[in-house]
Formats: sequence, C-alpha cells, structure tokens
Amino acid sequence: MTFLSDLTEHRLLAIVRGPDRAAALTTVLTLAEEGVRLTEVSLVTAGALEVIRDARAALGPGAHLGAGTVVTADDARRAAEAGASFLVTPAVSEAVGAGAELGLPVLAGALTPTEVVAARAAGAAAIKLFPASLCGVRHLRALRDPFPDVPFVPVGGVGPAEAVGYLAAGAVAVGVGSPLVGDAAAGGDLDALKARVHEFRELL
Repeated sequence: MTFLSDLTEHRLLAIVRGPDRAAALTTVLTLAEEGVRLTEVSLVTAGALEVIRDARAALGPGAHLGAGTVVTADDARRAAEAGASFLVTPAVSEAVGAGAELGLPVLAGALTPTEVVAARAAGAAAIKLFPASLCGVRHLRALRDPFPDVPFVPVGGVGPAEAVGYLAAGAVAVGVGSPLVGDAAAGGDLDALKARVHEFRELL
C-alpha cells in the first residue's frame, strides 16, 4: 500500500524523538510489534540516521519508516540514503521539493492557507497541520472549507481526546509524539508504551 493510503487507513503516525539512540531504536521496533504501521524518527533524535538505518534493516523494505524534522535538501538526501520511505517537515522548506524529487512522499508542515498552497505546489503528498495545538479543531475545519481534498494530519499536542476531535473534523490521520511515546525513547517504560499504543489504536 502507498504511504497516503496507509495513513488514511491506520490514522496514526507515531513520532519518535529522544536523547538515547538505542532506546529510540527499541521504541521504533516496539511500535511496529504493537501494530503501528507508520513511524517517523525525528532528526533531532540522537543518532537519528543510524536509528532509521537499523530499523529499516530490522523491519524490511515494506515498512513505512520516515524521517521527521527534515528542513534542508541535504536532510532529505541523507534521510533517503538511511532508508526513510517518507519525509516529514516542520515547515514549507526546500526539503519538500527535494523529497518530491527523490520520489519520497512528503508530509509538509503548514499552518496557514498560504502555506498549504505553497506546500502542495512544492509537491507535498499531505499537510502536517503544525502546531495543531495553537489553533485546534476549529482551525482544521476552517481550512477544510477551501481545501476539501487536501489530506491534513494534525501534529502537536495531540492526545487521545484531541485525536478523536481532529478525525471527526476531517483529518485523515493524526501525528502523535510524547502523548504516545512517553519516555520510551529516553530509555523509559516499554510496557507503558504498549498500553498507550493499545489505547490509541482502540480509539482510532
């Protein structure tokens, strides 16, 4: 399945960022074992490219494993070389076009109508509504009026209750970091991570 169709079907993008390379890798693999189909490893994570490379080797070529916080064209190229199958940007930057040129789907960060148009023109497959917590569900509903066919994925401050609200308002999926991952990517409790995964999957 394609990135966008899996995003629409499974409705959850897990976001991993943390200070411990080994713990981040364990977190990615645990998420996959618990049934999370799409995971992004933020490039601010310690050893992020190595985490992506090792996770790709463990999960195989079919896993939707992406790189996040991709800002520059060089970021995009290095992420692709490490094995990322999609890119996530925090803003409309040169990374959007670079990812499209590399043949990778890009979830591009945007908040305003102007940014949505620019991201789509640059080749974004979907829009990461970021930071979603700044404006909330009402903002998503307002954007969907002029952009009914744009796939929106709210990211930033999305807990279980917020996730349900965004999906009801027309988001194709939600991106969830700390409310899902907790302290796992810093060497924390994996059993608690598994419980949160179960909670989110039940909701979504």
